[in-house]
Amino acid sequence: MADLHFELVSPERLVRSGPVHMVVVPGAEGDFGVLAGHAPMMSTIRPGEIAIYASAGATPERIRIEGGFAEVSEKGLTILAEKLEPVTAH
Repeated sequence: MADLHFELVSPERLVRSGPVHMVVVPGAEGDFGVLAGHAPMMSTIRPGEIAIYASAGATPERIRIEGGFAEVSEKGLTILAEKLEPVTAH
């Protein structure tokens, strides 16, 4: 399966841009996973963590997010975050 193009944007800068396998987003109506070829949609984001999978079966990179919007289009997934910070392992 083709990779998903993913962009993560904070108010200050473009945080990440590139291909990933899957991203799990804490949507306002529940978590949703986005893979390449996902149907177009938009969602607000509730406070939580996004999980970014570089490849199938990989351990996800987790980023804490405080609100924003997610847009899935034919180009991929773009998240416009109000506030975010990497989650550190304990």
